[in-house]
Amino acid sequence: MSAEDSVLVNVEDGRPDEAIKHEKADGEDIVMAEEQKPDDVEKPDMPEDVSELKDEAHPDLKPKHVEPKGAAGPEDIQVEVEVNKKRHLNVVFIGHVDAGKSTIGGQILLLSGQVDDRTIQKYEKEAKDKNRESWYMAYIMDTNEEERVKGITVEVGRAHFETETTRFTILDAPGHKSYVPNMISGASQADIGVLVISARKGEFETGYERGGQTREHVQLAKTLGVTKLLIVVNKMDDPTVNWSKERYDEIESKMIPFLRSSGYNVKKDVKFLPISGLLGSNLKTRMEKSVCPWWSGPCLFEVLDVVEVPPRDPNGPLRIPIIDKFKDMGTVVMGKIESGSIREGDNLLIMPNKAAVKVLAIFCDEDRVRHVGPGENVRVRLSGIEEDDILSGFVLCSVAKPIPAVTEFVAQLQILELLDNAIFTAGYKAILHVHSVVEECEIVELMQQIDLKTKKPMKKKPLFVKNGAIVLCRVQVNNMICVEKFYDFAQLGRFTLRTEGKTVAVGKITALPTVADSA
Repeated sequence: MSAEDSVLVNVEDGRPDEAIKHEKADGEDIVMAEEQKPDDVEKPDMPEDVSELKDEAHPDLKPKHVEPKGAAGPEDIQVEVEVNKKRHLNVVFIGHVDAGKSTIGGQILLLSGQVDDRTIQKYEKEAKDKNRESWYMAYIMDTNEEERVKGITVEVGRAHFETETTRFTILDAPGHKSYVPNMISGASQADIGVLVISARKGEFETGYERGGQTREHVQLAKTLGVTKLLIVVNKMDDPTVNWSKERYDEIESKMIPFLRSSGYNVKKDVKFLPISGLLGSNLKTRMEKSVCPWWSGPCLFEVLDVVEVPPRDPNGPLRIPIIDKFKDMGTVVMGKIESGSIREGDNLLIMPNKAAVKVLAIFCDEDRVRHVGPGENVRVRLSGIEEDDILSGFVLCSVAKPIPAVTEFVAQLQILELLDNAIFTAGYKAILHVHSVVEECEIVELMQQIDLKTKKPMKKKPLFVKNGAIVLCRVQVNNMICVEKFYDFAQLGRFTLRTEGKTVAVGKITALPTVADSA
């Protein structure tokens, strides 16, 4: 009897330990993996490349397992194969307060079977008791009491759903201007943005005009690296709109020039869709002609399914900006893998405090996995560091290529809108938002102003600049922060400056001091 046969017999007998011993004999495992029949068992210790070979040979095959008691291995591997099979996208819902972001998020979860009817009935009753019957869908996303009483989102809500080809994480960002910093942390983790606009009479205008959140959110989304934008015109079922094509076209014609000026390529990166979040029209399935005779385009799920994912490098240096931390049988940090891959047992660094840590466990969504690549939102349990020694904005990175930690950098800034009568000059102070870092900063020197027409630097060194200017300047912060040059890691090299609750400038880091690189 060959080693391969005995492996199968042993696993079927329910004795996985011997199976694993046999598998390691003389490097036969790689050959075996290729020859395995579909019903074979994947071994917990199988090398990474083997599972990939198997995946290519049977792309549409789901691994089957004989689950031995007490062995967690096979489940991990199953999750790993599953994770590799469907691409993953982070979708952030942004837009003016009350445009219906949470309601759409709730409706998507309901349509994709993530919420059961009993829960919905409970929410309906709760909303009715508060005399807010149309809010019950939003309760799926807005879980805390403050959000429910006021009817506005405060924290960034998270939820997961899947379509045929893609796993999505919904980030439901707050639309209220007091909570823009929370919206920034939501959008900085996103791959694509869904900008929700209310078609109801007066509501679009409020959100769009000066001081409305629609404009600020679009500009922030662009700076934070949300390259693709789906613009959903919500509340089309409202009595003041009644699926009117004129209203939809009016909104589209007003938004397009503004999107262009924010740096979006409208033909390539922007798509408009009419929907109703409360009724669920045009979300999962296309609308009936009886509802909206003039719309023949796709529904939201179809568009999301075909959005191109930004390229990511699984073999690059590891970068996980930490957005949150807590205690759970050790220190656990949360964040999105911007580059590289992480596996159990890795020795890593937390910058900027240069703490050496070891990966004890990795969780992706709710499942424990042994290895995960870029673009995923993960929770990582670490040893070697206390929870109190970590701040959000720290970065988990590889030991071989740690992320630079700096207190100043050179950046190209675009001034959007300064507060009344302010001029932008050396000594200007603002709050810097870069990935999950929030720090006070000061502009120490304006180095060059860029001519808007020729895009070349002007000869004369500027003393101050006004709205709309593009300027190269030196920025200083009080504490060490972890950043990268924009051209090396776009996600970790773009930032926004805000003062008194308004976004005044957006920028990208062009140079870091040389000392930092060796730090």
